[in-house]
Amino acid sequence: MNLFKQLFGGSPSVDLESLIKDGAFLVDVRTPGEFAGGHAKGSVNIPLDQLPQQLSRLRNKKSIIVCCQSGGRSGQAKGILEKNGITNVINGGNWNNVAQYC
Repeated sequence: MNLFKQLFGGSPSVDLESLIKDGAFLVDVRTPGEFAGGHAKGSVNIPLDQLPQQLSRLRNKKSIIVCCQSGGRSGQAKGILEKNGITNVINGGNWNNVAQYC
């Protein structure tokens, strides 16, 4: 179950609302077309396949919340970022889950 939560969404101990109010950097890893169809206010679109080339945009951020359509791609994004030394990343899961706090 822990693996499922890690891959597909935030655990109950993560306070997305507080992190967002504190200025978390919001990254939507869906495709540009999906992003254009709706996204969390203030989020930036960095598609999952472009994430490795965009690491410099994410370094030195206080906290980062990644989101997507269901939580699967954002789980992958969290893993990519952590493997590249960016450890202050939260998988926000579904973008609507994140948007409710924006």
